[in-house]
Amino acid sequence: MKPLTLILALLASFACLVSLDSCKNKTGGKGEPTEKQSQSERVRLTLQAVREIGLQVTTVETRPLTREIVVASKLVANQDYEAQVGTFVPGRVSTVLVHLGDHVRRGQELMQIEGVEIGEIKSRFIKAKAQLAFAEASLKRQQSLLSQNVGAQKSALEAQAEYEKSRAEFIAEDRRIHSIGLTDEEVERFVQHSATDSSESHVGGFLPIKSPIDGVVVERTVVIGQLVDQTATAFKVVNTSTLWVDGQVHEEDVKILRSGPRIMIVVPAISAERVPGHLLYVGELVDQQTRMVKVRAALLNKQRWYKPEMFAEMHIPAGSNTQGLVVTSECVVNEGAQHYIFVAVNDTTFEKRDVKIGMAMGERVEIKDGLIAGEKVVSKGVFMLKSELKKESFGEGE
Repeated sequence: MKPLTLILALLASFACLVSLDSCKNKTGGKGEPTEKQSQSERVRLTLQAVREIGLQVTTVETRPLTREIVVASKLVANQDYEAQVGTFVPGRVSTVLVHLGDHVRRGQELMQIEGVEIGEIKSRFIKAKAQLAFAEASLKRQQSLLSQNVGAQKSALEAQAEYEKSRAEFIAEDRRIHSIGLTDEEVERFVQHSATDSSESHVGGFLPIKSPIDGVVVERTVVIGQLVDQTATAFKVVNTSTLWVDGQVHEEDVKILRSGPRIMIVVPAISAERVPGHLLYVGELVDQQTRMVKVRAALLNKQRWYKPEMFAEMHIPAGSNTQGLVVTSECVVNEGAQHYIFVAVNDTTFEKRDVKIGMAMGERVEIKDGLIAGEKVVSKGVFMLKSELKKESFGEGE
């Protein structure tokens, strides 16, 4: 029995030595885990799963790289197409002809007001017009008599002076009646109406208030019966066919704008699509606190999709073109300082690949390391692959 006991003891000692050596190898001899050899992480799906999640791939391409500045901006109404409408003389609102949101044309009536001063202005115009007609007839009569040697020179001179006086008074009244917003046709129509129907002369106290531009009524502050004067704004009309895009750039980026670069505008609330803008203005002053300079661009808005006060982005190209690998930004998964992409090994196998990214160019991003041109990377369904990869990692951990 003793030899058997000795053999068993030797075997137990050997097993213990092997176990200790194994533990030593796992800990590196210092109680610290050694670096595991990096292995590619892959996600394998079925063709049906690929179709169900709508997975799509795109090819890595070499493209020109252009650095750009993205400027946080805001849409504002173009002041050249904005009007505040009121009255030039005091009166009471008798009729309101438009409502909030109505599209109006230039010269279209928005409301009518009635007032004593309006009637007086029209009355003085009629009187001045009549006096001018009388003075002109008298002058012609005296000139005719003088040419026939039956008139006096003095009478002709007096008629000439009276005519000049009446003409000056008529010009003053004509300008005054036009200054309250009446056109030549309306003035003529009023004069004819007064001459043919004096019993309704009170109608002369009405004054139409018109829109000076094409646009949309965005404000209305009057109701029927309200008293208004020259200080009141009855309507605000805005034409949004073009809008201004206001933003600010850092002072060191002002030099980029000297060449008048082609600016692209993005309005996230409407679409991620880029639309061209036109640089209008670069500020002359630098804000002392923020060290920023105001920049303004113009944006066409024929469809009226964009609204004043919406947030926007100005994308301004900067720097010279160079060549580099480019993918769409949706291909890249960002986890802190780590960036990776899923490369299509075949139709159902996708490999996680760490990459180093460079400059961002709107919807695209430069890949400086980790990919080669011609490889296919996942552009749609990245989130699902990321989730599957996490599941597999958790499963291995268990």
